[in-house]
Amino acid sequence: MSSHTHSDPPVIPGSPVIAGLLLAAGGGRRLGGRPKALLPYRGRPLVENAVRVLREAGCGPVHVVLGASAAEVRERADLTGCVVVDNPDWARGMGSSLRVGLTSLAGTGAGAALVSLVDQPGIGPTAVARVLAAYRSPTSLVAAAYDGERGHPVLFGADRWADIAATATGDQGARVHLARHAGELVLVECSDVAEAFDIDTPPDLARLL
Repeated sequence: MSSHTHSDPPVIPGSPVIAGLLLAAGGGRRLGGRPKALLPYRGRPLVENAVRVLREAGCGPVHVVLGASAAEVRERADLTGCVVVDNPDWARGMGSSLRVGLTSLAGTGAGAALVSLVDQPGIGPTAVARVLAAYRSPTSLVAAAYDGERGHPVLFGADRWADIAATATGDQGARVHLARHAGELVLVECSDVAEAFDIDTPPDLARLL
């Protein structure tokens, strides 16, 4: 009997485990304080779509960082099979959520973390799988690109996690690490299969229909 749930991708012997790390803590300040994880998308909370994308692309395990309305998200969204962690400092910005998420991955044996954002439903499994396929080692540093511009998702080899956590502050996320190691970053063009828009303001909500 397999120990994996039906929703986890099959683990190929010898293949690296790449964890999905979904940042879903945002409070939707410009959306009138509606937590982004709970925005309706195809009849379900947006966070469920983001988890499905990571799984279908081949990530496993999937860790989800919640913040705004975390208890309500746990109640209303089906996050079965995910490791769900709360970021009490979510209001300080994405950097704190990235730190919490990377800390939760310590000890999992994952060779890398693929970081995605809950409010980018235009990025599907095809783009995520492309970024995953560029993994080479625990020092890998890979990002999706859209017409040559770096975007999400971003893959961080496990050897980089400590430095990223140490430099992730405010809304900077991993920008400090990415700037310092720009020469090592592999960009994977995804504009032909994905759209990298964010759901930030009320007009953006039309993109969820």
